[in-house]
Amino acid sequence: MTLLFSYKSIYKTYGEEAIFEDVSINLKAGERLGLIGGNGSGKSTLLKLIAGKADADSGEKFLKQFTRLVYLPQEDELDPNKTIEETLFYGISDEQEHEHYQRVKRIIGRCGFDNYIDGHVKCSMLSGGWKKRVAIARALCLEPDILLLDEPTNHLDIRGILWLEDMLKNAPFAFVVVSHDRSFLENICQKIMELGKCYQEGYLSIDGGYNKFAEYRENFLEAQFKQEEVLSNKMRRETEWLNQGAKARTTKAKYRIEQAETLRLELSMLKNRNRQTATVDLNFDSTERKTKELLVCKDVVKSVDGKKLFENINLKLTPGTRLGLMGENGSGKTTFMSLLEGKIAPDSGVIKRAENLKVAVFDQNRSTLDPEMTLKNALSPAGESVIYKNRSLHVVSWAKKFLFTPSQLSLPMRRLSGGERARILIANLMLKPADLLLLDEPTNDLDIPSLEVLEESLIDFAGAVVLVSHDRFLMDRVCNNILYLDGKGGSGIFADYRQCLNQQTVDKVKDTDKKQNEKKSSLKSGENRASSKKFSYKHQLELSKIEDKILEAESELEAIQSKVSDPEVAKNPKELAQTCLDLQKAQEGVEALYARWEELESLLKMSQ
Repeated sequence: MTLLFSYKSIYKTYGEEAIFEDVSINLKAGERLGLIGGNGSGKSTLLKLIAGKADADSGEKFLKQFTRLVYLPQEDELDPNKTIEETLFYGISDEQEHEHYQRVKRIIGRCGFDNYIDGHVKCSMLSGGWKKRVAIARALCLEPDILLLDEPTNHLDIRGILWLEDMLKNAPFAFVVVSHDRSFLENICQKIMELGKCYQEGYLSIDGGYNKFAEYRENFLEAQFKQEEVLSNKMRRETEWLNQGAKARTTKAKYRIEQAETLRLELSMLKNRNRQTATVDLNFDSTERKTKELLVCKDVVKSVDGKKLFENINLKLTPGTRLGLMGENGSGKTTFMSLLEGKIAPDSGVIKRAENLKVAVFDQNRSTLDPEMTLKNALSPAGESVIYKNRSLHVVSWAKKFLFTPSQLSLPMRRLSGGERARILIANLMLKPADLLLLDEPTNDLDIPSLEVLEESLIDFAGAVVLVSHDRFLMDRVCNNILYLDGKGGSGIFADYRQCLNQQTVDKVKDTDKKQNEKKSSLKSGENRASSKKFSYKHQLELSKIEDKILEAESELEAIQSKVSDPEVAKNPKELAQTCLDLQKAQEGVEALYARWEELESLLKMSQ
């Protein structure tokens, strides 16, 4: 494959701290690279260096001539006064106006805006998830050869993440994506690169998806720890030899002394790298309550602003229950968590709680953290120590469990990253013995090492857990049931997230069928008008054939829809995933044909 970009021997510092020392990266045509690493490892910085948004202190940079490189930052920079179409249209600067229009219409169709939202809506009216989609669509309008994406799944719900996966799986361009979503990385990346000072070169890179990388990394780090043990034993023997007293100053003795010093330096560097593998120490405190039923919902119904979110919810939470809560943005997940917490009441139905039920809550909005509060006060509001599992710990020791240094204790909350603030909230939860953990998006901003520890702590927790997350990897490992809310009053309990996603696909098919039936009736009336009007031969020929094309595409779509509902397909995760992908492509094909028909109709009206 053709080399599009390379950056060799990058050296970058902030203040006195070196972010990169002799790091190198290259990207070939069509390559799909996942960039991972702990918080503060320099992932976003590296993307900015590649994009030319920041400069390295030193390094050799190469970009193939005429290669178009597009950078999509974490924060979506959209003009709130522009519509979706205007945002995409004015994001392109080097083509003719007609080409602009055609390209924008294609991207709007590919990105699914026509199905859910009007392209004339202003960006100020969009949710966080739709703003992210618009930002991604604007980047695609630039037709990149290399696309740099920094945490693109932030704010996207499950459907949005699946949409982005499909876009990137079929992308004609190379890309580098920074993400903590392990399922996302596994599904779209051909290569994984992790930045970290635990590696001699500052990074570890292998060809393959995330699962292959995780296995390789575990073996690599285990070998590195064994190497430290071997060198420590060797150093101990050399030290004993050096301490035996004065030796004859022979060439052989001097050489051994020099070798011992080299060994000492190598061991010191190796120990320092292995220390960088430290992870947060998460372990939630359970009350060990033996009550069989902690919380019971019976026929629970809730509406907000006249919109029914869910009805007839029946479930039972017992010790060991780990319930995942899934649904699109706005489907009522956070509202349901507030009901379980007791902050709000259901419209009807009963929520019965065990006597003196102890509930600990993780707030996705981080609303409990005063931006001016110091880290020390946030971790230990009562003084110099905390009580954890009936044992007193000094705030410095407590902070170290969450990878904070003593020098950080005086920092205000506003100076900390999203991942650091998330760790503080988790630390506060761990101080509260609980029967029930309610965790609303606890994975936001957490790096992969922290996510792995969080998974283990939730699996080991003796009480009940209700978890809202778009992290499929975590849901798959932790949850033993999934409650799906469709946001229209419907709900369902599923064994795992795959069954839940299948239901979302079925719901989407129903919505699409309804819209297509509406368009079909308009198509038939429009065809009669087209035949009697004066129109260019090329357009008239296309318009006369487009109905047959639509009917053929819809027949193919119906066949795939039937396959999605086949129980045998649902039992096979790989076949189901491929069928869902085929379904989305077929839907996009039908939508594109309808869009073209509408465009031809519009041109016809203009010619009259």
